[in-house]
Amino acid sequence: MSREIRITVNENEYTVPVYTSVEDVLVKAGLLPQGFSNSKIEYNDNPTVGAIVNGQLRPISSHIQMSCEVKPIRAFESFGRRIYRHSICLLLCCATKLVFPKRHLVIGHALGDGFYFSFDDEYNTTEEQISILADKMRYLVDSCIPIEYTALSNQEAVEYFNKEGYEATSQLLESQNEPFVNAYRIQNYCNIAYEPIVPNTSVLSVWELKKYGNCGMLLRYPVASNITAVVEMRDNSTMFKVYEENKRWGRFLGVGCVGELNERCSENTVAEYVRLSETLQRRKLAQIADEIDAGGKKAVFVAGPSSSGKTTFAKRLCEQLRLMDHAPIRISLDDYYKQRQFAPLDEDGKPDLEALEALDIDMFDRNMKDLFAGKEVDLPHFSFPKNATYYENKPIRLTDKTIFVIEGLHGLNPRITSKVKEKYAYKIYISALTQLNMDDCNRVSTTDDRILRRVLRDYRTRDTSAEETLLMWPSVARGERIHIFPNQNNADVMFNSALDYEIGVLSPFVQPLLKGVKPSSGEAYTQARRLLSFLENVYPIPADLVPSDSLLREFIGGSDYE
Repeated sequence: MSREIRITVNENEYTVPVYTSVEDVLVKAGLLPQGFSNSKIEYNDNPTVGAIVNGQLRPISSHIQMSCEVKPIRAFESFGRRIYRHSICLLLCCATKLVFPKRHLVIGHALGDGFYFSFDDEYNTTEEQISILADKMRYLVDSCIPIEYTALSNQEAVEYFNKEGYEATSQLLESQNEPFVNAYRIQNYCNIAYEPIVPNTSVLSVWELKKYGNCGMLLRYPVASNITAVVEMRDNSTMFKVYEENKRWGRFLGVGCVGELNERCSENTVAEYVRLSETLQRRKLAQIADEIDAGGKKAVFVAGPSSSGKTTFAKRLCEQLRLMDHAPIRISLDDYYKQRQFAPLDEDGKPDLEALEALDIDMFDRNMKDLFAGKEVDLPHFSFPKNATYYENKPIRLTDKTIFVIEGLHGLNPRITSKVKEKYAYKIYISALTQLNMDDCNRVSTTDDRILRRVLRDYRTRDTSAEETLLMWPSVARGERIHIFPNQNNADVMFNSALDYEIGVLSPFVQPLLKGVKPSSGEAYTQARRLLSFLENVYPIPADLVPSDSLLREFIGGSDYE
């Protein structure tokens, strides 16, 4: 007789045999119909695409071995959207293997509301080839094929991926040496995924595959603001160029995936990699300073999402400008915050500190007008702990050598930049745009990189727990989508603040903080477990290898600019 376990679903308790599948549990709870995984699933019905089992993300085909709580994940929820996006990537990789078995497809990076893919050969990707791939993807969707969750031994997985030509995947697996590897099958096609995949192909009906650039294609997905359809694309060719530049850097440095980064660590060559990465970033910053100098600019606006490294970038830029005999003055838009009680409220009724209206724009306008009129101005400072504005009685004024470096979340908003004549303004968008992949078909999320930065920085400088930061992140992300990302195309230049070695440095600092998140914290716990699972793939890199002027020091501490 099989041992029975107790499962809680929506506060109702059920007794089932050990090793019952998540799907069967949800069927018993009346949340799924019998035979769900083998049936046609309509995306627009907001179907169940995964589950949270004792706080951890799981595919619905996985089996339960102990008493636990199970929560279904719907497609339109935040975790559901992640699952859907990972799943359409797997669908494209499967279609490619069926249509072009001798060509090797590699995921590049996120771009807008899509993922960029390209083949790793010398041939350009044509419109006709993309059309053939899209047709095969639609065929797989219409065929309603179950996506089977399975486990392979490490040796079996390494041998399989080596035989199939997935070198980055086998390299990563060899660096981990885990006893078994979680994988997913679509008929005879098999690949790994680091997060759950939908139960069958029929749900993957909403996407667009289109040619992009000379060599690649974009796999586009629904966005949170219009979850039921793929919206018209807002191109960002500048960001694409930044990504491509950093891909070239990655190839030059010999690190394009986590397995190669781990190999650097095991071969004791990671110190050289750190130095070269920092040198390349310094060179890019110096090029930007040269453009500002040559253009006779008087106001440099620096903007970017949370944890992009705006503050350290602005301080380093000021240093470069001083070397050119300028007298830069850094102005933080954070010093123009209104008191918290005067901030607008978000959809949850909490102060929305990501909103432009949380800043005293009128005061900023007056200050800019007075400065460019040649007047002395005593700039405000804002104390977040005291929730108050104060002044240091150190007035400044515009001189021939002065360049204002104005940084903040809203630095590219026209209501900010319009306060300075266009001929005097230079606009910089900064973000952590890592080019690093997990392997050929799975990327390292730039958002996850920023979350890790933010968790560590908030703990170190604001005495904020990882749980608090993770619970706050959805509001931060919502604010970025509304207030920051729409203005990124206003930039004259984009600066990539990511250092592809940084996840190895961040990991030893942030893992204990994430492990401190309690199961009672709900989604924050699930996020923490997801991030910990990702970090298990990365070898640690000693923090003492990071230069004291590195942008990364803004998050781990020990910066020259603190």
